[in-house]
Amino acid sequence: MSNANNLFTVLTLIAAPAILTNASSVLALNTANRFGRVVDRSRVVASGMRGFTPESFDYELWRRQLERLKARAELLIRAQTGLYFAIGAFVATALIAVCGSVLLEHAAVAATLFGGAALALGVMATGSLLGACLRIVQETRIALASLRDDVTAFGDPRPSATSLAASPAEAHGASQQ
Repeated sequence: MSNANNLFTVLTLIAAPAILTNASSVLALNTANRFGRVVDRSRVVASGMRGFTPESFDYELWRRQLERLKARAELLIRAQTGLYFAIGAFVATALIAVCGSVLLEHAAVAATLFGGAALALGVMATGSLLGACLRIVQETRIALASLRDDVTAFGDPRPSATSLAASPAEAHGASQQ
């Protein structure tokens, strides 16, 4: 194999893990941000619960919200762990691929072992990335369930169809009566 072909092969082997490393890094940053918001909201809810008696409707609503926040935090931490593993594994995959390509002309058996190791690590990294994405989707669904509870408990904040149909003057007149 010529050096030019080997160089293009090496660049090709490095490109995919590099792109996936970048994607995993962006997801990790987003997940860390989401986790921070969950922690902040948990503190607000826990503090707010102190103002209610355990028998009250509001206490139960906030307790349920706190349980969901805990579940969301756990999912986000597991997703974050998977993303960090994926980042490290994609970097290692690229490094192993480069080492394997260097060995290709001098030690074919070692190069084959390096290629197998890079492939196995790349598959594990991809699986970890997929698992993290699935956990983030689960976390989003829990957040949506909490939002639905809030809207149900406190009423839909959107204006009703009848108030949208009324002109501003009619709405103003109705409020003065």
